[in-house]
Amino acid sequence: MCFVCVCMQAIQGNDITVKSYKVESRITSRFAHTTVKSSVVNSGPNAQSIGFNVEIPKRAFINNFTMNVNGITFTGSVKEKSVARNLYAQARARGKAAGIVRTNSQAMETFRTEVHVPPGSKVEFELHYQEMMQRKLGVYQHTLHLQPGRLVPLLQVDVYIFEPKGIKFVTASNTLGEQFSDLTKITHTKEKAHIVFKPTLQQQRKCENCTESAVDGVFTVKYDVERESNAGELQVSDGHFVQFFAPSDLSPLSKNIVFVIDVSGSMWGLKMKQTVEAMKAILDDLSMDDYFSIIDFNHNVRCWNEDLVQASSIQVNEAKKYIQSIKPNGGTNINEALLRAVQMLLRASNQGLIDPRSVSMIILVSDGDPTVGEIKLSTIQKNVKRVMREEFSLYSLGIGFDVDFDFLERIAMDNRGIAQRIYANHDAADQLKTFYSQVSSPLLRTIAIHFPENAVNNMTQNRFDKFFHGSELIVAGKLQPSDLTTLQSLTTASANMDLNIKTEADIHGLDSVLSTHQHSFTGFARQMWAYITVNQLLAERSLAPTANKKRRITQRIMALAVEHQFVTPFTAMLVEGHDQGGTERLIADSPRDSKHGCCSSTKSKQFILKYNISMAKALLKGYFLFCLCYLPHPFDFNVVDNDPHFIIHLPKSNMDICFNIDSKPGHILNLISDPGTGVTINGQLVGSKKMKNNKIDTYFGTFFLNFITTCRIIQGTFIIGLSISFFIYTIMHLLIYAKLLLIRMRVTIVKEGHVTVMVDGKISVMVLLHRVWKKHPVQVDFLGIYMSSDNKYSTRVHGLIGQFAQEPELKVYGVHEGADPKKKEATMEVKGNKVAVTRGWQKDYRRDKKRGSDVYCWFIHNSGKGFIDGSYTSYILPQLDSFLTAI
Repeated sequence: MCFVCVCMQAIQGNDITVKSYKVESRITSRFAHTTVKSSVVNSGPNAQSIGFNVEIPKRAFINNFTMNVNGITFTGSVKEKSVARNLYAQARARGKAAGIVRTNSQAMETFRTEVHVPPGSKVEFELHYQEMMQRKLGVYQHTLHLQPGRLVPLLQVDVYIFEPKGIKFVTASNTLGEQFSDLTKITHTKEKAHIVFKPTLQQQRKCENCTESAVDGVFTVKYDVERESNAGELQVSDGHFVQFFAPSDLSPLSKNIVFVIDVSGSMWGLKMKQTVEAMKAILDDLSMDDYFSIIDFNHNVRCWNEDLVQASSIQVNEAKKYIQSIKPNGGTNINEALLRAVQMLLRASNQGLIDPRSVSMIILVSDGDPTVGEIKLSTIQKNVKRVMREEFSLYSLGIGFDVDFDFLERIAMDNRGIAQRIYANHDAADQLKTFYSQVSSPLLRTIAIHFPENAVNNMTQNRFDKFFHGSELIVAGKLQPSDLTTLQSLTTASANMDLNIKTEADIHGLDSVLSTHQHSFTGFARQMWAYITVNQLLAERSLAPTANKKRRITQRIMALAVEHQFVTPFTAMLVEGHDQGGTERLIADSPRDSKHGCCSSTKSKQFILKYNISMAKALLKGYFLFCLCYLPHPFDFNVVDNDPHFIIHLPKSNMDICFNIDSKPGHILNLISDPGTGVTINGQLVGSKKMKNNKIDTYFGTFFLNFITTCRIIQGTFIIGLSISFFIYTIMHLLIYAKLLLIRMRVTIVKEGHVTVMVDGKISVMVLLHRVWKKHPVQVDFLGIYMSSDNKYSTRVHGLIGQFAQEPELKVYGVHEGADPKKKEATMEVKGNKVAVTRGWQKDYRRDKKRGSDVYCWFIHNSGKGFIDGSYTSYILPQLDSFLTAI
């Protein structure tokens, strides 16, 4: 699947004119090359920032970027990381500046540019990236998320498809609204298809006289290709070959499945509800030839049945009743649960219950890190690897953003499976069922695709454990110099009967055909080989047992990425511009590895570009920073941390607002007051040990969380009754691990770490402990609090943070250089007030409590005056258990 989200936003939206907005995708033999272009003019009277944002698929590689600012063109080329970092350091030494911007999409990675230009400036952006399309459930899917943010005189999307064997079908749909339903045009011949979406300026309007654009949604192209009876397709082009293999007319093999389901306390609420819903549908999908069992685990491990049982209607109904009865609680013992699952498969195999031609798999569903039993991830991985047989596979499903998806991915890849993140939202059940559908119909086992030894080299993976209905296996490589005019392959596989399939291709024929097609991608085979190889090396590196082996693999990745111009975690893009003043070098950088770098966190990639231009110079000076970051999830929290800094995330405006509260030690501030849900959160300030710069710094030392409920605390077998209110003090670091099981509330406490509170599965709060050196002359231990901006409060909620659950309308304008050259200044209109704001940053300490990661925001001075309702003193309460009265 290819997925593109393109959005264009400016800090001062009213004074930006978008002249054109174009997306073009050329898909040749399943390999997609996408180009996103936009032309923008600063039509206002002042210098301001122009934003260009593209969300690209996680598996895509950016391979080119150009920008033209008032006739000066900057072009990009990929270099080894060390080269880019040296140049980046030089740019920093010259006083340049760059910013970090969050990503805000589940399945995407953000490329973002921010350009500060004089009035009248014209800026043209052009981004290129490449990705191999994956066939899932019998379909290739190319999805564009279109969000220009304004009316555009020339708005056009073109998707060109060329498949040499023929296109079986092609469809296009959108969620942009009924007014666009008839605007998509499809031209389809045997081998080619052209899909175009080009609404006029009037057609883009939300209403006849509206000035706002209605283009905001998803545009999807789906297709499949014609296949010969043997399901093999071999293509040769540009000295490279690609073998596609996707048989369909085969009977499914029987399955032996052990479902391993996390039922710890963190699964409470919506996660468990949707897991149960999905499991019922999955169990109904089992056939009479399948065997299965269920293991659920928290701090203990339970088996629905100690042995695999046939999937008869009686057994399936019993299993569904068992699933329905599960009540999440306790810790997470992943190690023992997986070992029990493997033992179950081994026992069935040793007893002769497993058909030698059947497929055996374990499907793990979990949302958190191990907390009970063996908790070292590398040891768990080794333990499972040691007992797994070659014919068993492990598939991992990680629910939510808090799960260590890297671990789930490693342990799956290490055992012939794959991992997938399941986003904990309203359609999580559908995501679970869709994943199962992809692995529910195994057609082949032990597949190998062979080529003559003297004909090819540098081949990608050519042996595969399983093939599932609706998917596709792909092998690529280079041709060796020879006089051959054809290339042959032999595919062998085990099914209900052994298969031997021969495929043949003309070595020169496809190049001749491609040269006659205007919109085909002539270098597809070469780039596809490199794309597959780099991704396989990245996977191999993640499993490498030694640092030396990792280094060798990294060198291979860098060499390939530079040759084929892929921006990876180990390469960077150098962006250069030329004019009469000489060469201006700009930097595109990314972290050293998946756990470190400019974002100091993990998981999803993010490319950031910030370009500052001096109005006083004829040559537009600046530099680029593309930061390829791996984030655990988007920054979508409201935060109070440090001394104390408030960060308010406004999702509709895609903006973060910061302010400090300059109060006194002992003062109690109300953060959340919600009569509708019965939730109150207050915090009491403590002071530093002595004055610094004639001022006592204050921090939160105590939080009071009040929920109208009753609860009991469980720590091992020790049970203590608590009153309605639950206090979190800094003594939390004395606790090793505990879970609170409540009627409405779930609380997890981790030693020296944090307390997480979930109410009704709708309101999430995390309290973070900051420890300092006991003999520090000034600082004291303190707490930070993080609340999801997705929390579902009632309409009556208020408080320093609660009031922003109903997001206010605001506008930032008049952006200009400030007293500090690293911090822009502007004016914000909000709640009928005009407030002076400064562009700065605060810290998110969830992943790195020592250094934190930067969150860029507009800072409001004077304790949030003009942004919060009333004065901050209105939120000071007499007691920790007091309630906020009307402001």
